[in-house]
Amino acid sequence: MKDQFRSGTKKAAGLLGKLQQMLGGQFARLRENLAALYWNRSPEQRQRIRMAAVAFAILSLGIVLGRLTDINRAVQIDKSDKTLKVEKSGTLELKLPGVTLNPEIYVFKEAKTIEVPIEIKVPGRLAFNAEKSKVISARVAGRVERIFAFDGAAVNQGSPILEMYSPEFNSAQQEYLLASRTVGILSKNQAMSDLMQDAKMTQDAASNRLRNLGVSDQEIAQLRSNQRTQANLLIRSPIQGVVTKRNTEPGAFVNSGDVLASLADPKALWFLGNVFEKDIRLLSSGQQLILKTEAYPDREFIAQTNYVAPSVDPETRALLIRADVNNDDGLLRPDMFMSAKLLVGKGLAVVVPQSAIVRIREMRYAIVRVAPDTFRRLPVKGYDLDGKRFAITDGLGAGLMVLTDGAVLLNDRFAKLED
Repeated sequence: MKDQFRSGTKKAAGLLGKLQQMLGGQFARLRENLAALYWNRSPEQRQRIRMAAVAFAILSLGIVLGRLTDINRAVQIDKSDKTLKVEKSGTLELKLPGVTLNPEIYVFKEAKTIEVPIEIKVPGRLAFNAEKSKVISARVAGRVERIFAFDGAAVNQGSPILEMYSPEFNSAQQEYLLASRTVGILSKNQAMSDLMQDAKMTQDAASNRLRNLGVSDQEIAQLRSNQRTQANLLIRSPIQGVVTKRNTEPGAFVNSGDVLASLADPKALWFLGNVFEKDIRLLSSGQQLILKTEAYPDREFIAQTNYVAPSVDPETRALLIRADVNNDDGLLRPDMFMSAKLLVGKGLAVVVPQSAIVRIREMRYAIVRVAPDTFRRLPVKGYDLDGKRFAITDGLGAGLMVLTDGAVLLNDRFAKLED
């Protein structure tokens, strides 16, 4: 048995030796052929071959190292202790076990209920007070000879606006002079008292005709004393204000009733605001308005409502309110947009700094601490008080610890877990 084993082993070794000789010769010829192919190439091609060989070697080494590495090793995954709870009402509850918030950054204060004014927002614009505005129209046909006050000109009551030539005005002057002379003649004869009465009536009618044409009593008295007619009719301003619009040109012919110019008092303005249907029930005349405009962001203008429209605008679905605005300092201009806060009463609310309110799109939130490591983000409703404080009317009760500083930072943690 041993002899057979030794004989077989010798035969196998001999066959192996012959196989090595055969393969060795083939490998040697293969190396020689590859070497010949390599050196027969151009230097650029040999460079590329060397780079490919280096890349193949690196790849092979990476594969070997990957095989030697245990890919099934246990991986330590850090589990966050943070938990977020979402309620149907939109409230979020965040737990931070073991986390202590820096009290210098995150400041909590107890919510307290106080009495605050109830306000509603009213957008609107300014306009001239129509009660103190005037339109000057031609009371007689004629030709405009001269214009004294153009658009934007400041005028006083009685200041000349324009003058015009009118045959009817000249005829009215002649009629008045004739009646005045007749009265003067008849007044010297006591026997003609009846005719004297008729002459005075004619004189009064002629003076009234001149007044209807826009002639003042002072000008009528001057006409009676001078006994000389004026060539042109002088149109004067009935109010103190500015010329807002001129509707004619020098040399133009106008008919009776044509508008010549528009005047307004720049110190007397109206605020025209729109109140939405949901707030109509809160309206009443005499309520205070606090007006603000972008032109003067640090200035407030106070007004009181004096008119509430009887019907809702069918296009805007809003109710028009009006208030007189005093503009003695001349800062405001008609057609300026104004944002107003209408004081409609008083109520109870939780007042917090604006820094306590987190604004996300159209929603408002406040963050409260319900436990040392538990915080809740509550949706709240309310309105701005004075730009620095916010009155919460719904969503937050008294006694809760509200985050007044650092709310935006803590809300970032809510947002990251919510995503």
